Amino acid sequence: MESTLEAAINEWHTSVNDGDLVRSASAVGDPIVVMGPKGAGPITPAQFADWVKRSGITLTPRSWHPVSERLMVVEQDATWPASAEPTRVATVFRVAGGKVTAALRLPDLTSALELAYVYGEMAATE
Repeated sequence: MESTLEAAINEWHTSVNDGDLVRSASAVGDPIVVMGPKGAGPITPAQFADWVKRSGITLTPRSWHPVSERLMVVEQDATWPASAEPTRVATVFRVAGGKVTAALRLPDLTSALELAYVYGEMAATE
C-alpha cells in the first residue's frame, strides 16, 4: 500500500512530467518552498505551474530514500528540452496534507540526504 508521502510525491512527478499546469498547481502546498540552481524560497502554486511550463523539465525517479513521515529524498534523472542526456539529481521532498510543500533539488544524493537529515533534526527540536 502506498503511503500518503509516496502518493503526494508520485502525483508531483506525474503532473510535472506531463506538463499539466492545473494538476501541478494542485499537487503542491501554498506556498511550496523550492530550491534549485537559481536559488531557494517560497512560491505560490501558480508560480510553481509557471516554472513547470518554462522549464519543460522531466524528472524520472531512480531511488527512494525515506527520511521521516513527512520527508523523502528521491534520486532522479532530469531532462530538459535541450538535454542530450539525463542529469542525475536528487530532491528533498516535504509533504503535508497530501501535498508537496517543499521540493529542494540538489546536485547529488549525498547532498540531498545531508540536507534532509539536518532539516529532520531541526524539525524534531521545535
